[in-house]
Amino acid sequence: MSIRHGLLALLERGPRYGSQLRTEFESRTGSTWPLNVGQVYTTLSRLERDGLVAQDGEDDQGHALYSISDAGRTELRTWFETPVDRSNPPRDELAIKLAMAVGAPGVDIKAVIQAQRHHTVKAMQDYTRLKARSLAQAPANRDEVAWLLVVEQLIFQAEAEARWLDHCEARLIRLAEAAATEPAEGPSPGPAARTTARPAARSAARSRTRR
Repeated sequence: MSIRHGLLALLERGPRYGSQLRTEFESRTGSTWPLNVGQVYTTLSRLERDGLVAQDGEDDQGHALYSISDAGRTELRTWFETPVDRSNPPRDELAIKLAMAVGAPGVDIKAVIQAQRHHTVKAMQDYTRLKARSLAQAPANRDEVAWLLVVEQLIFQAEAEARWLDHCEARLIRLAEAAATEPAEGPSPGPAARTTARPAARSAARSRTRR
């Protein structure tokens, strides 16, 4: 999540101070990714260092205001126009957990999957209820529309995770069944054993013929 660009987008609407930016950011995203004031001011300092924002006086209560610069607007336009990079995805804790659970001694990977599925489905149900409440009345402003987009993304993400967990469980079952049907492997006889066995078999066959 780009806090940097999120703050630039809010500042494009006009000068803001730190706690105001935090409140508007959380309102726009439904507090899905809460910020603290320290994060906001640290980001503002870096944006100011990079020439993307500038201090713009104070409001009536003495809050230091920040405004976006022309370079900041260019940076923001580039962010909106550039696809989010998926070639270097962030680490996913669940994927790492299941990868490490495969073959780990004392770990029941099916139980891990079932516990996660229960949690994911519950989260999806909670998000769906939030969406239903949001749609009970038509979104009244852009913050409500923005929140609706965020909660729908969370629903789709949870649905995809639940399907992936089903796939993982099915794959583990198939692998276990395949392993159960494979013949047991024993040591193959060496060359000397095979050479000795052939004359012995021929001798036994001649003995049966004479009888």
